[in-house]
Amino acid sequence: MSLTASLLHLPPLHSLKLSSSTTPTTTTTTHFLHGSIPLSLLSKPSSSLTNPTSCPPNFLPPIRAMRSLQGRVVCATSDKTVAVEVLRLAPHPKYKRRVRKKKKFQAHDPDNQFKVGDYVQLEKSRPISKTKTFVAVPVPARNSRKKDADGESAELGIPLESQQPQA
Repeated sequence: MSLTASLLHLPPLHSLKLSSSTTPTTTTTTHFLHGSIPLSLLSKPSSSLTNPTSCPPNFLPPIRAMRSLQGRVVCATSDKTVAVEVLRLAPHPKYKRRVRKKKKFQAHDPDNQFKVGDYVQLEKSRPISKTKTFVAVPVPARNSRKKDADGESAELGIPLESQQPQA
């Protein structure tokens, strides 16, 4: 029997005792047969990039970017307040087609300068009242597509047929 044990390079039977013997072979007792340590005794891995002391507390609100929206004034009857309708395109949840979605915001107009139909930009500010947290700012006028015939010919540098001398 010792000949087969030496051929297979197996340790003798007296060294294969369980951890319940009088001489402890390991300092921690394992609850698993294959000798792994329970998860409760393991600590979380830490990387060198994160420092556990510099983690911010999770009860603080997240910091958001300042919101700036554009819309059209739909109601200007209140004093120093305008209702602005903001239009955005969002995909339909089922059909994935882009659908127009509208939302009305109350905005502060300190000089009562805006009328119904004006395009304004809404800048986020401190709460002015229960529903007003935006200030209305005028948007520069867009380039109109309507052009005069004279302006169009001067732009191209070529006179129109009606402006050429008759020969």
